[in-house]
Amino acid sequence: MDLELAKKMLEGGIKFVANSGLRVVELRRGYVKCLMPFAGNGNHIGTMYAGALFTLAEIPGGALFLSSFDAAKFYPIVKELDLRFLKPAKGDVTVEIALDDIHIASLSAQAAEKGKAEFILEGQLKTADGVVVAESRGVYQVRSTVPPVKAS
Repeated sequence: MDLELAKKMLEGGIKFVANSGLRVVELRRGYVKCLMPFAGNGNHIGTMYAGALFTLAEIPGGALFLSSFDAAKFYPIVKELDLRFLKPAKGDVTVEIALDDIHIASLSAQAAEKGKAEFILEGQLKTADGVVVAESRGVYQVRSTVPPVKAS
């Protein structure tokens, strides 16, 4: 997929995400960096709203899918996402997530053969000065658009 088109889809394809102001800072095969701005995402105590941080933790799974897998053959789903809050965020927050080429190829082959492949993405949500405000752990699946052929 064209990566600039993927960025636009990720930032604007879901109204909730578009309203949050989330930006895909960098997107390439196997790598994504996203930013959640503090502006517009503050809560009643002057820190970033937990839902904004959760959105920032979840979107990279879809971004990695768009930059790394064949969308004509596969689609992604989120099975589980855990977010551990460590410190209050009082400014913009970023997260970087990566999958290497070997893992991408293995997941693609498994999904083509078995209909789905599960993987885990872990990230650290950080402020501009490098303070980790939360840690994420997501369980994702790449699913085949074509059912696997069963041996008879």
